[in-house]
Amino acid sequence: MLDTIRTWRARRIVARRPIAEPLWQDALRRCAPARRLGASDQAALRVLATLFLERKSLEPVQGLELDDADRVLLAAHACMPILKLGLDWYDGWHSVIVYPDAFIPRRTHTDEAGVVHETRSIMAGEAWGRGPVILSWADVLEAGNTPGHNVVIHEMAHKLDMLNGEANGFPPLHRRMDRRAWTRVFSDAFKRLRGADRHGLPVPIDPYGLENEAEFFAVVSEAFFETPAALRQELPEVYRQLELFYRQHPY
Repeated sequence: MLDTIRTWRARRIVARRPIAEPLWQDALRRCAPARRLGASDQAALRVLATLFLERKSLEPVQGLELDDADRVLLAAHACMPILKLGLDWYDGWHSVIVYPDAFIPRRTHTDEAGVVHETRSIMAGEAWGRGPVILSWADVLEAGNTPGHNVVIHEMAHKLDMLNGEANGFPPLHRRMDRRAWTRVFSDAFKRLRGADRHGLPVPIDPYGLENEAEFFAVVSEAFFETPAALRQELPEVYRQLELFYRQHPY
């Protein structure tokens, strides 16, 4: 019954507040992963983007203004990971806060001696467990300009990762997926690439993904959608696990 109500409500929203054709075509032009989809998947993504804009609050700050085309573009990026999963995978949070550029959150922590330290790091995006997604609009617009990079997909991957607890590179897998295979594949790839990077050897992903397992999952998710052919060639087992999880075949 609940699914029926949701479907009815979704159809009503899409019928009453559809994304205008010029705005959607502009989003496809600016979002390479969406542009590569077939017609039926593009139509499904358009529905998801419409519902995303209805359910989530896009909140520009520090004087940033987002027009309708900007909002549709952001929604298209955000919905790529859940194209075959559904918008329910983004339940539990409401806001997307968008800064004009990279932002510097203030963090404090207390060490074992009781001394309080403050850290301030420049960030392009951040995802809180039950809180908002925070993005730099300048970095959103950079999607596709640097191979494999997409800050929106990166932060949405963190959101998916946190559905079953802290972000650790182990999102809730589907019933028929093999948890042991996922652990083996991701652990082996992470350790191997981290070792190569420490020895000054080139790695096929953004080295930021070697910070920890959570960042590794988010970075390879970016590559899965932005540069799928390269990821499949360099990390075929990781690519296969992501195919199973996202239920998509971008290459």
